[in-house]
Amino acid sequence: MRRILAVAACLLLEVGTAHARVERIWLSHKSTDPSRVVVNWETSEPGNSIVHYGTTPATEQTCTVEESVTLHHVEIPLPLQAAAHYYRVQTGPHRSPVASFKGYPQDELRVGVIADLQGRPALPGLIKDNVRIVMTAGDNIANLWQGCNGRKDWTGPYSRLIDAYPELFRTTIFMPVLGNHDKEIRPRGAKPPPEAVYDVNATAFRTFFELPDEEWKWHLDVPGFDVRFIALDLNHISDMGTTWQACHPFAVGSEQFEWYDRLTQPSGHRFIVTLYNEQNASMRNQEGRRWHGMFCRGTLCITGFGYFAERAVFEGHPYFNTSVSGKGDRYPDPHSQFLAGEDTYILLTFHRQPCELLVEIKALDGTLLDRTRHPGRSRGE
Repeated sequence: MRRILAVAACLLLEVGTAHARVERIWLSHKSTDPSRVVVNWETSEPGNSIVHYGTTPATEQTCTVEESVTLHHVEIPLPLQAAAHYYRVQTGPHRSPVASFKGYPQDELRVGVIADLQGRPALPGLIKDNVRIVMTAGDNIANLWQGCNGRKDWTGPYSRLIDAYPELFRTTIFMPVLGNHDKEIRPRGAKPPPEAVYDVNATAFRTFFELPDEEWKWHLDVPGFDVRFIALDLNHISDMGTTWQACHPFAVGSEQFEWYDRLTQPSGHRFIVTLYNEQNASMRNQEGRRWHGMFCRGTLCITGFGYFAERAVFEGHPYFNTSVSGKGDRYPDPHSQFLAGEDTYILLTFHRQPCELLVEIKALDGTLLDRTRHPGRSRGE
């Protein structure tokens, strides 16, 4: 009898542990500087949130959040920016294997930008480039309505996104930007329906990811390279005021306009990279071209609006388009200087000496398609 009870107890323990298993892990920033990182994971049953971390695989330090959740977000400090960092997560008795990610380097910073991830293609070139951060230019999922049953907070498609690239997101900071597909809670249809098609507040996106600011818009500063990244919520702007409206207002006086205006004022940032999901030529003409004027305070803009690769230059300012689903129709910018109907990503390489940014459009296998260099601006310019 004792043997039966012991076996039953072991089975119950195994079942309990299995139910709390860690199903996926990813990394992000919710601070506006890289001195802290958020370790995110999901479990199949609710439990507490513990991260063991350190600069050796022993992960000597611990951060605990006593709550009972299935979606876990724990922020930890990065005291040694250039060092390798090790961590493992724990919920209840279950612990993940130790994983690692690299801190921010001293001389060269590589950032990858991808967009239109609906098809989940392999990304061998991006992985080989060993970037410190992966950012997106919108449309991280196909939609929310296939499976959400009307729930704005359903995060299933984002879980599947992490599952598609488990090693990449476990070892690299991930900073996504909103596109219209990320908010599509109902089928779009041929004409505006009675109910809103998009959840403009991006409830599911903001629930799943831990990002700076309001999350539907965010910025990140990397002081060692004098760079500021700014993510805007701009997509399907021609549908404003209808049930097809997909993004937050952007007119003069709106929260988004005023926020971007403040962030792009002359400062100590030698580089400003702006990311969004609207057609470049359309966006820069908005509000009497005041958006273009603000864009020009920065270094360049990147969108994932179209399924193609492009570099355009208008009045001296570079506008890029990239897509990992890049074999669809092309809508060339009137000022296009490079255009290709290929799956691509953009590699941004920041150098401290000399102070410059190298921008490369690459095929998914890493083949170079286009390259430009952009010197850093003087501080306060």
